[in-house]
Amino acid sequence: MSPEVYGALGFAVLFLLLALGTPVAIALLVVGFGGTVLLSGFIPAAFTLSGQVFATVTVYELTIIPLFILMGNLASTAGLSRDLFEAAHKVIGHLKGGLAAATIMGCAGFAALSGSSIASAVTMGKVAYPEMRRFNYGARLATGSIAAGGTLGILIPPSTGFVIYAILTEQSIGRLFMAGVLPGILLTAMFLIAIAIVTFFRPDEAPRGPEFSTREKLASLLRSTGIGVIILITIGGIYTGFFTPVEAAGVGAFFALVMLVIRGKCTLPSLYQISSDTLKTTGMAFFILIGANVFAPFVALSHLPATIADGMTGLALGTYGTLALILLGYVILGMFIEGLSLLVITLPIVFPLVIGLGFDPIWLGVVMVIVLEMGLISPPVGVNVFIVKSVVPDVPIETIFAGIMPFWLAMIATLALIVAFPEIALLIPNAMFN
Repeated sequence: MSPEVYGALGFAVLFLLLALGTPVAIALLVVGFGGTVLLSGFIPAAFTLSGQVFATVTVYELTIIPLFILMGNLASTAGLSRDLFEAAHKVIGHLKGGLAAATIMGCAGFAALSGSSIASAVTMGKVAYPEMRRFNYGARLATGSIAAGGTLGILIPPSTGFVIYAILTEQSIGRLFMAGVLPGILLTAMFLIAIAIVTFFRPDEAPRGPEFSTREKLASLLRSTGIGVIILITIGGIYTGFFTPVEAAGVGAFFALVMLVIRGKCTLPSLYQISSDTLKTTGMAFFILIGANVFAPFVALSHLPATIADGMTGLALGTYGTLALILLGYVILGMFIEGLSLLVITLPIVFPLVIGLGFDPIWLGVVMVIVLEMGLISPPVGVNVFIVKSVVPDVPIETIFAGIMPFWLAMIATLALIVAFPEIALLIPNAMFN
């Protein structure tokens, strides 16, 4: 059989393993190692396996993953996420849809600390949903805003998705982080517009909340400044070149620890839970990266990227037509495969193809992360939807999926704007200090 046939069979086996519930890292390792054995022999495959394990765990830049995960866990335990929501609640909660908008804003702020969509959805779900239900918000809008807001975790820096993309494509983590800032603000604004439209047509879904005094608003804003200081130090330090991304992650984790101590929540049980959660998430991320780095050489040996590139060129769809077809494929696959897993599986094929079309690799990272975000709330396997379901078990899953549709359309609009105007993603990284 030709290498291309082996490559196609490898992907078929990979998707079969995933369908059977095999962890993505294991599936990548099995297919990558087995495929390399078939194409190059056992000894090259063994060298690839051992070499990639060592190479992955010794990449200095990957230190950013456990540090930012630690920062997010410390911030969550310190109650910074609740502070964000409370501040937004008191400032805009009296408006139509104000609590849903406060949830989106809280998710956006917490995303700048956690870098994880799942963490954002879980944290804000526990904080925001009880308040929205207390003020008789409709279940669709309440759960939809939490699930959609949580997706901001992998777009607004620091983002685990950007880190993995950067490592697999050898791009700058700092530039990718900066590229996510304006698109993150744009998507947050689009979510707020979606809430305004929903509440205009269905006002009963979002009753007005209570009006708070100016003093109460200022007090809540003052209490939420801790998270603003951490974001300013980490993201501002990366932009100015004062910190590398890894150094910024370490500094951010330190200040989050300081907040934990100041608030009297630095106890042995809390530190144990924070450390345990950080290690589990870090281990999972590194295991997936090892699997991806074993799988990628097999894909290269199979010549699939070049074959697929030639095939798509033959379709004569043009540059943007080919890009649209690729993004549509991501949206469809994202309905069945978790976002980061899909990223590591497909990048070896998609990245050289899209870069060959003349697109900027930093811009492509932003576009791909947004498409992966769409998969996080797309039926039937929208991970964030099921996360929200676990937090609010009394709401039917169909209701949550119905609630995310306005936000899904907002993602489409945001994606279209960034494709039409690439400078939205590239303006800040191109202005960075070197």
